[in-house]
Amino acid sequence: MPVRDGDGPRINEDIKVREVRLIDENGENRGIVSIREALQIAEDAGLDLIEISPQAAPPVCKVLDFGKYKYEMQKRKAEARKNQKVVEIKELKLRPMIDTHDYEVKVKQAKKFLSEGNKVKFTMRYKGRELSANDMGKNVLNRLLEDLEGLCKVDSAPKLEGKQMMMIVSPA
Repeated sequence: MPVRDGDGPRINEDIKVREVRLIDENGENRGIVSIREALQIAEDAGLDLIEISPQAAPPVCKVLDFGKYKYEMQKRKAEARKNQKVVEIKELKLRPMIDTHDYEVKVKQAKKFLSEGNKVKFTMRYKGRELSANDMGKNVLNRLLEDLEGLCKVDSAPKLEGKQMMMIVSPA
């Protein structure tokens, strides 16, 4: 007799309702039957009664091999995990007085990160008196947006926090 782990579906005697909508081992809908009858059908087939949809009224139960059912659910979860894309935030640090070649390298890196599907965080760092003329840094960030137009959309507009200005963009 298989034992369910705490987070899985209820099986066999763990199902505490009077009636269930039963789907037999061949996948045919047997309609609404008593829990005793459903347990007897499962036992006669040498399989388990598994509660598939507990929130339905009455709950939907299926006659299956519990070990096989758990294995199928594990495979589905693994497949879903495999297909999911983790989005990273890549950071590029800039200065307000950035040279043209350095700027072009940063644009190239940003294009590469965006094409890989990652978000890019641009950090404009100010030192000394550069902070008093922070519009220079904002101009560099705006120029970046113009150069990356069509490749990205702005998640958070340039904003000044302490001695640095930040902007986050994601792939378009």
